[in-house]
Amino acid sequence: MTKPDRTRDDGPATERAAKKRSVDPDIVASSHADLVVSPYTLSSPLRKPYIRDELADPTAHPEILAAFEQAKAQYEAKLGALNDLCHFDYTSDWDPSSMFPGQQLLPIRDLAKAAVLLAAKSIVRLSSSLDGKALTSCCGLWIDWNEKSKTGVVLTTAHIIRTRHPTANHWKGRDEYNAEASVIVHLRDGTTAEGRLLYHQEHYDLAFFEVNKADIEVHLPSFNETVHCGQEVIRVGRDGSMDLRITNGRVELLNPNKYERHHYMYFYHEDHNYKCKDDGGSIIGLDGKVVGLVNNHFKDSFVPSSILVKSIDLWRKFGCIPRLHLGMKFSSIKLLDTSHIEKMGRKYNIEEGLIVEEVSKESHAEKQGIHIGDIVECFNGEYIYTTIELEKMLMDRCKDHFDEGNAMNAKIDISWNLPGLQGC
Repeated sequence: MTKPDRTRDDGPATERAAKKRSVDPDIVASSHADLVVSPYTLSSPLRKPYIRDELADPTAHPEILAAFEQAKAQYEAKLGALNDLCHFDYTSDWDPSSMFPGQQLLPIRDLAKAAVLLAAKSIVRLSSSLDGKALTSCCGLWIDWNEKSKTGVVLTTAHIIRTRHPTANHWKGRDEYNAEASVIVHLRDGTTAEGRLLYHQEHYDLAFFEVNKADIEVHLPSFNETVHCGQEVIRVGRDGSMDLRITNGRVELLNPNKYERHHYMYFYHEDHNYKCKDDGGSIIGLDGKVVGLVNNHFKDSFVPSSILVKSIDLWRKFGCIPRLHLGMKFSSIKLLDTSHIEKMGRKYNIEEGLIVEEVSKESHAEKQGIHIGDIVECFNGEYIYTTIELEKMLMDRCKDHFDEGNAMNAKIDISWNLPGLQGC
């Protein structure tokens, strides 16, 4: 026995139903234009309306065309709701909220999704204003939460209270910050809370805000202090709608130019036309642990977790993040091109250390006879290979200084080992 075809037009029955509803049977069969479906009933089928050309004449078939236009409007509204909910953008080549569009990243897709979903629980968004005028917005992450008092601390970039950023060249004017700026913290549940500035540090561009908010769930992130050049990582932030912005890439370690800080690492990714808007967002590893905080001073720079963890510990213990001022800028031999490293080793028997790139006028370093081109091999008896390692050693020395009961703005004795190479 042959079963009836339930997908075909049943002729008279369909015609009678159409007459009852004053809709042409062709429209009923092809688009279900007569069905009144709420555009936000996301569980119902999504079918694009269709009308034959000969029925699209508004003078000959006004009721049919009106039914078609109504069905089309419902379809577009429902499609818009689906796009907003699920980011179904079939016209765009890349969506900053999507992950890993390239097939080469399929092996880590599931692992990376799990990492992002874990890290996203700790990421919030902040916006600032001064005297009623908007300043900027950025991301941040929870680092402390007291369940009893319903009070927590959010760490972000100090750019959130930056009122002036004249130029990358600090010789032409420095950044200016205003601690009186109003800051609002946008939470994952759609609510907001006032952020009260506890402390900000301009060299590391970090700011700590206290947030008091009842009835919210707070997830504190884990930090992985080990981050290395070439490591596969994910940059995670939130846009103005609190939707995630996700970019995959790798860690890049470069010598800082004369306008950059010694503690920066860099996020390398393939989409060079994408302008990052995730300032203050997290750089995470494939285990979901934080390995850096986005700080867009220059090209996709971020503060590595080794510096973040030391900064957080210093702030918790001493209420500040002290830093030694050496009056010098450096570059790492390790990060030079291979031929340059080989040449230095061949001519001077030096393949590791830091090259002095700049000595501040009347600084202690200048008074001690240190010149541009000198090589620093050791700091306080420890060999040193990159400027990030130097920054960590300086922070440790500051911690030791405070642990010994000493005060701020004091002189600290340090020792250098310079093998004598000059003018390289």
